[in-house]
Amino acid sequence: MNVVFMGTPDFAACSLQRLIDEGYTISGVFCQPDKPKNRGHKLAACAVKETALAAGLTVYQPEKLRDGMALEILKRLAPDIIVVVAYGRILPEDMLTLPKYGCINVHGSLLPAYRGSAPIQRAVLNGDKTTGVSTMYLSVGMDEGDVILTRETEIGETETSGQLFARLAPMGAELLVETLRAIEAGTAPRIPQDGSRATYAPPLSKEEAPIDWAKEPRMVLKHIYGMQPWPCATAELGGTAFKIFDAEKTGRTSAREPGMVVAAGKKGIEVVCGGETLLITELQAAGGKRMAAGAYLLGHPMEV
Repeated sequence: MNVVFMGTPDFAACSLQRLIDEGYTISGVFCQPDKPKNRGHKLAACAVKETALAAGLTVYQPEKLRDGMALEILKRLAPDIIVVVAYGRILPEDMLTLPKYGCINVHGSLLPAYRGSAPIQRAVLNGDKTTGVSTMYLSVGMDEGDVILTRETEIGETETSGQLFARLAPMGAELLVETLRAIEAGTAPRIPQDGSRATYAPPLSKEEAPIDWAKEPRMVLKHIYGMQPWPCATAELGGTAFKIFDAEKTGRTSAREPGMVVAAGKKGIEVVCGGETLLITELQAAGGKRMAAGAYLLGHPMEV
């Protein structure tokens, strides 16, 4: 089976590496163009490009998909199937209908839940107990294609989006191989999605970072975990802006205003939320280092 792979970040690189390890014929790899990174703004290759080049694969990085040039490349490569994993672009219809077996996608949710670009983060932010990965046939609509296979997993109560990404990536890679084998054998199912049950996962933004202290403690914790590694939950405590990385329930109630600091000491900073309190245990002040809240307070006492 001649495969063309399309993807960009670490999540996709895991699937590409699995296809390489399994010995699939990969005639070309498409990924986003190199982008400026860090303070020096030097162009940096994405994880998929690095993985592809390390394996000696040919990499294509078209600026556009609808000007005809990318389609001509695909016609020349003549793939039996196109595998798309977090590519970051929607394939036009003439690409979707080109391969013999169509185009398939690995998606980080149990479809039709969380269609869109941030399914893993949204599942954590919303406090879901479970999530998973799905493979599906791509269609013109965003994440609306027929589902092939799914794999479910529990979300840990203190699991961050980054940690969940790291778990789902190999799970998705494994499901991809299982899916390709089923397609080759002619046994792959096609399960239409129930559009009435669909939910959506738009990309995260910095505007969502501030913690809403009016929410109950569990949802504040889920906000803290869901916002990692980017853009990170933020809060102003004692007149200082912080990124918040970890906290824990205290079990104490409080009638004071949400967001008010009621204690600050060795264990951390205790803040009112949803009629109870949370203890902030790990944070980072603007321009400072990430550290335990108690350690920060040693050099920066906070009035209560």
